[in-house]
Amino acid sequence: MVRAYILIEMAAGHARNLVDSLEGQAGVVGVARVTGPYDVIAVLEAEDVEKISDTLSEMVHPREGVLRTTTCVSIG
Repeated sequence: MVRAYILIEMAAGHARNLVDSLEGQAGVVGVARVTGPYDVIAVLEAEDVEKISDTLSEMVHPREGVLRTTTCVSIG
């Protein structure tokens, strides 16, 4: 199992909608609005890195307001 932390930069006013849309989705083990250089952090788990990439492509990148993501794959 692979765990990845997705750091998401959002356009103003869109972070809450992204959090609401990700909560409870398959593969999403946590999601929160945060302060600092990122607006949302999502924690994903999947069988491999390719599945993490698929989840990002299907559930995160198409959402309105998503400007940029940084994926940090857990190594421990």
